Amino acid sequence: MSLLQSFNDGKKKLAVLIDPDNYDEFSLKNLLEKAVANKVSYLLVGGSLLYKNQFHTTVEFLKENSTIPVIIFPGNSFQVSEKADGILFLSLVSGRNPAYLIGEQVIAAPAVQQANIEVIPTAYILIEGGKISATSYITQTIPIPAQKSEIAATTALAASFLGMKVVYLEAGSGAETPVNSKVITAVKKTVNLPLIVGGGITNVNAVSLAFNAGADMVVIGNVLEANPKILDEIGLFFNS
Repeated sequence: MSLLQSFNDGKKKLAVLIDPDNYDEFSLKNLLEKAVANKVSYLLVGGSLLYKNQFHTTVEFLKENSTIPVIIFPGNSFQVSEKADGILFLSLVSGRNPAYLIGEQVIAAPAVQQANIEVIPTAYILIEGGKISATSYITQTIPIPAQKSEIAATTALAASFLGMKVVYLEAGSGAETPVNSKVITAVKKTVNLPLIVGGGITNVNAVSLAFNAGADMVVIGNVLEANPKILDEIGLFFNS
């Protein structure tokens, strides 16, 4: 079964986002053990801006030490690895910066083709999360206001007409507030595509709200860097 087919199987998914800059081998091993124990569905790897040269070694370590599918969540055209199982080929459709709508994708395309990994066309939609996120700053794009569910829904609809296969609603790394439940519900009612929600999800309640609002996959990331034990709490809920 392909990754995209697994996205469409109707089951709820839990993903962990790993920024290679924020983990050493010891902390990565600890996180991976918790991910395996809590039956995490996918491991996403990437970041808005990577200072350290650890992207490829992180992907390799995850593949060598678990059977959880590893999916690239690229912050730029350099984040490509043949060791991964697939890549979310993101287009930042909520913004109007051509570099992140199509520019970085053109640069990355040959490397992705050569890597011979599964490509998942993904509509990436930034939603206001209470503060300026690294993604918003780096891409020089304005997120959709948190309460404007109709804008998010029609943006997702346009993306589906353009052929996108997945929608990713993102409040941003370390967001003060996760994506509004009304936004999640509005998007899910408008497009019949797998819906990923991430950013600002730091506890079981936030995971529950996102799933109940219509998310097919919930992504947790930044909170695990400071408190990896929260994955045990979230995993207990997810697997129940």
